[in-house]
Amino acid sequence: MELLLLGTGASDGIPAFFNDSRVSRHAREHGGKDVRTRSCALLNGDIQIDFPPDLFCQYRREGLDPQDWSALVFTHSHEDHFCVSELQYALFPFTDRESLPYVIYANAEIERKIEARYPEWPIEIVQTHSFESYQLGKVKLTPIAAHHKEDEDSQNLIFEQDGKTILYATDTGIWREPTWEFLQGWSFDLLILECTDGKVPQAYHGHLSIETAVSVVDRLRNMNALHSSSTIVTTHHSHLGEATHAELERLLEPHAIHPGFDGMRLTLG
Repeated sequence: MELLLLGTGASDGIPAFFNDSRVSRHAREHGGKDVRTRSCALLNGDIQIDFPPDLFCQYRREGLDPQDWSALVFTHSHEDHFCVSELQYALFPFTDRESLPYVIYANAEIERKIEARYPEWPIEIVQTHSFESYQLGKVKLTPIAAHHKEDEDSQNLIFEQDGKTILYATDTGIWREPTWEFLQGWSFDLLILECTDGKVPQAYHGHLSIETAVSVVDRLRNMNALHSSSTIVTTHHSHLGEATHAELERLLEPHAIHPGFDGMRLTLG
């Protein structure tokens, strides 16, 4: 499996809209890995994970074509992950197609919002539920319950193929005990874990700081869900976390965690 991190920023990206924070100023001045678009990823070149408002620019930057998609998988319905208005451009009158060329996998709230926005359009949606599995070609998908958006089944995503396993956990918070119990017996070769709050923990329970992200990683290691050769990479960074990319590297390195960046490619095989 190959995972491409198309975006690794939180809801307002870095540099943030209408903000002159230290981290935003640094990103404007230095560019490179400090510039973060809204979080999403591409698995194996054809399974898109989330659809943020930056996706058009992310695909142009990487030289990708969304016509290669076989599936679009959503984690939850916050607007930085679910830009419902952009779905229309894959169908008539914007193209010659009369049906969506890929399958959408999404929770009940996202399905409701898509059907309300496009009531007559031929869009195939598979409603996903935490702790149930779905087959996406050669890839097995198992969503797990995140501790994030309380009014819907917010999901983190497990992907399995050819004996390798990825856990993509953005917008997660610290999992409730049913999720921890479900993860008993799993072993992840790659963990993508949000670190939204960086050095500055916020009151909202639905995101992780460096401190709480490390606590999640430690618990996964203690229960053998992460092994000695597992790769751990962060995503969904906010400028309010008060950490540049270099600062994240310095703070996370003692824990064998790597800060992700836009365009980062990770290969298992």
